[in-house]
Amino acid sequence: MTLKVGDPAPDFSLPDGKGNIVSLSDLKGKRVVLYFYPRDNTPGCTKQACGFRDVYSEFQQKDIVILGVSTDDAASHQKFATKFELPFPLLTDADGSVATAYDSYGLKKFMGKEYIGISRNTFVIGPDGTIERIYKKVKPEPHAAAILAELS
Repeated sequence: MTLKVGDPAPDFSLPDGKGNIVSLSDLKGKRVVLYFYPRDNTPGCTKQACGFRDVYSEFQQKDIVILGVSTDDAASHQKFATKFELPFPLLTDADGSVATAYDSYGLKKFMGKEYIGISRNTFVIGPDGTIERIYKKVKPEPHAAAILAELS
């Protein structure tokens, strides 16, 4: 089943880099930007995370929560967040089940090789828990500012 705008966002509870459990259901009443990314400390993922970091205060002013999700473990997330001073949680989806629920995990191709991994997709979840916007295969660098502009 493919998620569409207006669908209820699949609920989840995942650990962040510090071991805290973050549950979507606890964020009801807030708008959430949930972004899936392939790997900590890679060029594209770093640009994307730093893009969100650079406009984070503007998201906060609008009471919008930013959550990054990959299959990396908590130690990797913690190092990545510390190195780049990321002010928002990075969540560990170790088995890819949450990414799968959000149509963001599966077969990928890179330089002629096929592998299973996370696709760079972003979902804006409204205060009522429904999906407001879906961005597929986003470009890492301008992504955060573009979302912010659309949500203004």
